[in-house]
Amino acid sequence: MSKTKKFRELLNSKSHFFLMEAHNGLSAKIVEEAGFEAIWASGLSITASLGVRDNNEISYTQLLDVLEYMNDACDLPILVDGDTGYGNFNNACRLLTKLEQTGIAAVCIEDKKFPKTNSFLETKLDALADPVEFSGKIRAMKAVQTDPDFSVIARLESLIVGAGVADAIKRAEMYLDAGADALLVHSKLANPKDIFEFLGAFKRETPIFIVPTKYYSIPVKQLTKDPRISGIIWANHNVRSCVTAMQQVCAKIYKDNSIANVEGAIASVSEIFRLQKNEEYLEMEKEYMPSGSGFGAVVLAAGASETLDYSKPKSLLTIKGKTILDRQIEALNEIGISDISIVRGYKKEEIEYPELTIIDNDKWETTKVMYTLSLYSAKAKQPYFALYGDVFFKRYLLRDILGCIDDHADADLVLVCVKENYINNGFSLKLNNDFDDLFHAGNGVEVVAVCPDCPEPSSSGNGDTVYFSGLMMINNYSAIGELLKAEDIESLSCSGFLCRAIEQGLNIVSIVSSRDSIVDINSINDLLKVGEVYE
Repeated sequence: MSKTKKFRELLNSKSHFFLMEAHNGLSAKIVEEAGFEAIWASGLSITASLGVRDNNEISYTQLLDVLEYMNDACDLPILVDGDTGYGNFNNACRLLTKLEQTGIAAVCIEDKKFPKTNSFLETKLDALADPVEFSGKIRAMKAVQTDPDFSVIARLESLIVGAGVADAIKRAEMYLDAGADALLVHSKLANPKDIFEFLGAFKRETPIFIVPTKYYSIPVKQLTKDPRISGIIWANHNVRSCVTAMQQVCAKIYKDNSIANVEGAIASVSEIFRLQKNEEYLEMEKEYMPSGSGFGAVVLAAGASETLDYSKPKSLLTIKGKTILDRQIEALNEIGISDISIVRGYKKEEIEYPELTIIDNDKWETTKVMYTLSLYSAKAKQPYFALYGDVFFKRYLLRDILGCIDDHADADLVLVCVKENYINNGFSLKLNNDFDDLFHAGNGVEVVAVCPDCPEPSSSGNGDTVYFSGLMMINNYSAIGELLKAEDIESLSCSGFLCRAIEQGLNIVSIVSSRDSIVDINSINDLLKVGEVYE
């Protein structure tokens, strides 16, 4: 069912319904999840969220930009606060046409002059539009309407400016005769006295909307005694609650110079991802972007737990009910990689994956990680990902690596690095040029030096120092396989291996990521961090 038809059915129902204010895509989604049947796209709230006054300081095209995101974010019909129609009858017609094209269900226009002032600030009697001119605006809008279910609501401002009930009744009759589908009668009194007077004197049958922002203490059952009351609009409460919450959080963080005391009182990052439908994207990614076919992968999981002192392989540590190794395998599968091997060592009997290739490093206590890698590379027949068994990463990094290979076809080796030295016993790499944005993974830069246990290179480079994260792509698997046949491979460190690769003229490229995107699990704090940040 179309959103216009949904709204029309609500409008024609014998019972009343509630419309909750929203002012962007996120708030629209929250309104929908709360259970409301329709949304009020508030002019006050939208302009406030943009940091301007509710005095027609934004154009209708700027309004449409916001509405498009709101409409896409939810399945609820949206009633738009269309102000005065943004001008004369021609502007109002243009607005209606664009609202229909955007998928909006209904628009409410108020009978004030353009540009308008917010109703709660308005004090001038001459702010009202000529009723004949406003009736012509309604007729014109209904004439250009193409969807028979789209609704145009005429908003009466007579009570707002003090023109009285008689003036409101006269205008209501004219607007309905012009084709308005419903009325909205507005008041800024702290009680609904003038609303009730209008309802008592106005005898015509039509759906009527009210906005009890000021007379909020009156029970809804009293407001809906008149069966013509169709919609009750909670007009600005989401944006007001946002303001209060942001003011309190900002003040607290500024006072404490820390976010520790607010973290438990605000939405988690995972909740934001959920509202953004991140899981939907991941499912679509699995179906439509299996770009890893033609690549293999090896997880280097031979080492002991070391600093964590757990009696199990570190790759089997569980985060939110799933092991690090399971998450790595899932991430690889999602990009189309099924040829996965695991090199195990410490408590190898606990790492059992019958569907994968298992390689044993029985010298795990006396060898380094390059020896573990060499056990796999001797059998490699295609480019492959190599992952340390304790590295926890955001899954988009795998695609960034593949994208880097596309951009740097001559890359023999691609390393994922981070700016901060947070990895125990990590080693640094000097980049040969500056990267523009630390938090934009995908900047490819050649490594020209490795330290501290490597000689000074002939070219010192002019870029930043970064640190290897434990995730890499071995593109030139044959050349690197030859390097891994070195006589001292059992004692060769990763940094020593990279030095040799540079000496041999291999092209090493780095993707610079933020430390929030990849974590080397070395402490309880690391485990807690990934439990909060990652799904």
